[in-house]
This record gives sequence, C-alpha cells and structure tokens, in this order.
Amino acid sequence: MWHRIQAATTAAATAGTVVVLTLTQLGGTARSAQIRVFSSAAPRGIFRELAPDFERTTGHRLVINYEFAADLKRRIEAGDPFDVAVLPPDLADDLVQRGKLTAGSRVDLGRTGMGVAVRGGEPKPHLETVDVLRQALLAAPTVAYANGGESGAHVLGMLAQLGIAEAMKQNLRLYPAGGAVEKVARGEADLVVIGVAPILYVPGVELVGWLPPELQSYINFTGSIGAAARQADVARALLTSLTSPAAAELFKAQGFEPASR
Repeated sequence: MWHRIQAATTAAATAGTVVVLTLTQLGGTARSAQIRVFSSAAPRGIFRELAPDFERTTGHRLVINYEFAADLKRRIEAGDPFDVAVLPPDLADDLVQRGKLTAGSRVDLGRTGMGVAVRGGEPKPHLETVDVLRQALLAAPTVAYANGGESGAHVLGMLAQLGIAEAMKQNLRLYPAGGAVEKVARGEADLVVIGVAPILYVPGVELVGWLPPELQSYINFTGSIGAAARQADVARALLTSLTSPAAAELFKAQGFEPASR
C-alpha cells in the first residue's frame, strides 16, 4: 500500500506544475471563483490529491459533488449549474446530444473494475477462481454492496450468474454510495464487493483482489465541460491536469487503468 501512497503524492505534486503551465498558456484567469464539479464517486481519491494543488495554483476553489452517475445526469438535465462533469461515456454522450455538455470537450480519464475487500487485519478469502469466490461469498456472514449505480447492479447480476442469489439474500447489506466500504471499515459488514477505486479511497479496509475475469465488469469515466460553464477556461485547465502524465500515475495508484477504446 505504501508504494501507492508514494505514487499518489508524487503525481499530485507534479500535477500542480502542469496546472501552472496550463494557466500560463491561457494568459491568466478571471478573478477567484468556485468551479463546480459533478463527479461519480469512484474518482474521489483522485480529486483528494489533485484539488489542493489546483486550488493553490489557480486561486479557484473546487466544489465537488459526488453522487451516482444516473443521479448526476438527472441533476444536469434539470438545469443544476456546474462546470465539469465526470461521468461514464454513454451518459456524457447523451448529455452532449441534449446540449448540456460542450461538444468536443470530452476527455477519457480511465476505467476501474470490481473488487472485494475486508476490514484491515481480517483474514482474506481467496478469489482465484469463480468457484472459490462463490464459496467465499457464501461463507461471509454479511456482504455489503452499493445501493444503485453500475457496481450495485453488477453485484446482483453476478450472484444470479453464480447461482447463489437466493442463498445470499439474508447476508446482503445494501448501503448508499461509498457507505458500503465504510461499513466494512467499521466492522459492521464482513466483506464488500464494489469498484476497486472506492476500496482504495477508504482507510481501514484491505483489497483482497479483483473479481475473476469471467465475472469482471469495468466502468469507464470521462470528463466534460458543461455547456453553460461560467469558467470554461478554468474547467478546461482542470481537464488538462486530469489527463497529464502525472495524473495518469495517480489514477493507476487509485485502482484505475487506461480507458478502453
């Protein structure tokens, strides 16, 4: 885990330099303002590392709302103000068609898969094969997962695919976005199946491993500028910092890999 922390710290520091260069190329910025970001919960750890440098070097404050992607899409469609949206590509493309996101502004940020975690210090089940995973899930007294979003839907589908959906009903625990991992950290659930990025963000839990390839599901994330963004230049600078080589290392440390094409 320490190598992840080192990589994240180095990437965040370098990303600050990237932001400075970007803003210099813009020829200056408007007076200090709030930059509103609507983001799915998975990249939370990325923003935790990058936001302080971005705010210090630009003089602008990032105000970030983390919610399920579908909920953010509804807010955008309803006209809630924002400058940058971090969403799966299908939702972003639909919002471009609806005139809610700026056409041509979309950048690919990365993708994260599904994993299993337990409370720090607890025994780790084996996940090498589908059969072993099935037994580990059945043996866990309580299994947490996210209420809503793509990861929650995938967990339910996976249990059906494994043929244990009915047997697991009494052991499943449903929590809001982010809450599932935190419940495991507090010892209120024994095991969680969710995106790897949220697992790495929460202290007190340990990643057991990724789901086997036959059961894996990846969620891609993109960043786009709002069509009605009040600070479009600064929003563009934020997307530039999120796609810099330094940020790529930070994404990797936080459980992401390059977005699939």
